[in-house]
Amino acid sequence: MTLEQEKLLRELQDFAATAPNAKTLMERISQRLHEKMTRYNWVGFYLIDPSDPSFLIVGPFVGSFTPNARIPLNTGLCGAAATTGKVIIVDDVTKDPRYLPGTSMVNSEIVVPIFVKNKLAAELDVESYFAGTFTKDEQFFVEACATVVGKYLAKSP
Repeated sequence: MTLEQEKLLRELQDFAATAPNAKTLMERISQRLHEKMTRYNWVGFYLIDPSDPSFLIVGPFVGSFTPNARIPLNTGLCGAAATTGKVIIVDDVTKDPRYLPGTSMVNSEIVVPIFVKNKLAAELDVESYFAGTFTKDEQFFVEACATVVGKYLAKSP
């Protein structure tokens, strides 16, 4: 992790300690990652739909395009991360048939599932207009940011 990433992660962890609710925390994380990480062109969260847990619904996000508002768990890279429970990284989305386009400008994507008490609660999704953005170091950083939300949600009633 770079020094900039470490500082940003600490800032987000500190904010989580006093965040009034999960939505505010997700908004702050989306905003700060989008501002500080120049290759993170779209940053947002997908949440399990409380009315139908076979769908993800878009949560707080920051970016230059409107995302897919509802995604079935068996569709797209977000659905793949949800059903496998594993981080999905695609260096070139045009070469992955699972990719569900929000815009043709995206070239690479990472989706990190967020679990609370061993149950999928949300995902942190970051999309980049640059191919190959999400190296091992970037993955470690994005996972650490997702963990901030997971810990917060685990404490929530």
